[in-house]
Amino acid sequence: MGSTMNGAQVILKMLELHGVSHVFGLPGETTIGWYKEWRRHSNIEFVLTRDERTAAFAAEAYAKITGRPCVLEAPSPGVTHCTPGLTEAYLSSVPVIYFSSDIPVNQDKKHGLTGVDQTALYDSICKESFHLTSVKDIPFLLRRAFRVATSGRPAPVHVRVPINIFHDEAEIDDLYAEQDYSHYPAHRPVADHSKIRQAIEILLAAEKPVIVCGQGALISRASEILVELAELLQIPVATTTPGKGTIAETHPLSLRVIGARGGMDYSNAYVNSADTVFFVGTNTDSSSTDHWKLYGDPKTKTFLHLDIAEAHVGNNFPLKVGLVGDARATLEYMVELIRAGHPDLKRETLDLTQIKRTALDNVFNSNIPMPEGTVSPVKLTQVLDTILPPNAIVTAEPGVSAIYPSALLSLKQAGRGYITNYSMGALGYSVPAGIGASFANDGPVISFTGDGSLAFVLGDFETIKRSGKNHTVILTRNDNYGWIRGEAILLDDVDEPWSTDFGAVDYIKVAEGFGFRTARITSESEIEPVLRDAISHPGASFVEIMVPSQDKIVPFVPSWVRAAKSKNLPYFS
Repeated sequence: MGSTMNGAQVILKMLELHGVSHVFGLPGETTIGWYKEWRRHSNIEFVLTRDERTAAFAAEAYAKITGRPCVLEAPSPGVTHCTPGLTEAYLSSVPVIYFSSDIPVNQDKKHGLTGVDQTALYDSICKESFHLTSVKDIPFLLRRAFRVATSGRPAPVHVRVPINIFHDEAEIDDLYAEQDYSHYPAHRPVADHSKIRQAIEILLAAEKPVIVCGQGALISRASEILVELAELLQIPVATTTPGKGTIAETHPLSLRVIGARGGMDYSNAYVNSADTVFFVGTNTDSSSTDHWKLYGDPKTKTFLHLDIAEAHVGNNFPLKVGLVGDARATLEYMVELIRAGHPDLKRETLDLTQIKRTALDNVFNSNIPMPEGTVSPVKLTQVLDTILPPNAIVTAEPGVSAIYPSALLSLKQAGRGYITNYSMGALGYSVPAGIGASFANDGPVISFTGDGSLAFVLGDFETIKRSGKNHTVILTRNDNYGWIRGEAILLDDVDEPWSTDFGAVDYIKVAEGFGFRTARITSESEIEPVLRDAISHPGASFVEIMVPSQDKIVPFVPSWVRAAKSKNLPYFS
């Protein structure tokens, strides 16, 4: 039998039935009706942020770590502010259920304050964008929202809720959830069996094959079977920067990160020399392929590609075999066929440990002189690599704050231990992502940020402090937009960029004002004790370190390294 419920009650009940435990968001006049019922009737934790952008990025990171769709909400005045986070989630294949409250239906046509066509706004960066106009429709539409968000290629779904819907009542008799869609991937379709057999034969015949994993392999939770396949065929496994952690980077067959955002010379050279490349869960974007030059002449290679998104398969490289399906399920069947068809298979054992150790030691021991007043970001990452607890999560964003840990930090176990936003690359990601990670994980969170990015999110230092979570923000400071300086000076031969530098800020005082424990690293000898103290502190910590901008000491970006060699500038590779 049904019961009479208002819209706010129905939404909350449907979220509870789907196992939602946290919602990230910001209040507004158009959502008061929802909060009123929420406080009275639901134990779902509302994570209040100080900016809708923060809430959106936090939701994206939370969904990445938990493997469950995350719920985000924002009021109509701030509806446009969620676009950076939703865009990142869309391009990263992360399911977020985004509720935006709104003025009454058609009041925007009267120029009601905050009225905008929210549905059209989010239609291009969400799989679907719904407009709730009836309380009776809420159960159906929310089941659909979770189903659409978590099936196929996961992605956000937008739900537009006019203010009156929270108060309107209806007789509801279909309150239930489809439990398959409370996590992702909701379903695991296996690729075409005959094509899997073709791929196996190609891999068995290859002289120097390599597997390249994007974050689709992490989304699929394919790490265990991927390692089994790699060990069975003795094939090295490389990852893109967003795919970092698909395989433990200490594994003998791990090549670590490749590409233009953290790929080192040895790993990029290895995949360039491979005769067969098996892409798993990657869209072969410009960053992971060094603008599609990483593999050399594609006519000289054999490419295989497995992805849940058919549009990604074969998009940039000519394929011998294209496999459309879930990564984990398809690799499981592939391994099953190999074991059944080749029970006595023996492959020469590969161990890349020494190659990796030599490359890392060359960087760690390079001792390139740092410009006066700066400390080596290499040494910072080296220490963190040594002391990082196994249950920690590191977040980082484009720029010097991400490029060094992407290349040098060793993830010693598979999983989402390192999160970046290299699908879109917007500034202001790492700190909000750290907030989302802190609610998704019990271990410490370390957020690498630059001063260009930090300015976007300083208000949410209050969110971090209020949360009581173990969250350390490490500011790699250089008082400029260092990535743009690097690009302009190294590649465009600009003598002195006029749009990149900004005035100094006493970030220590700012952080202290929010109640953070603070420290400033001014020498290499201070790195380890400061980091140990910060990470062991159960609350909010802030660490500042002055580092050289990318045009002074060139990091792991192949095109920049080539320019640095020609200009006789110091570089890491």
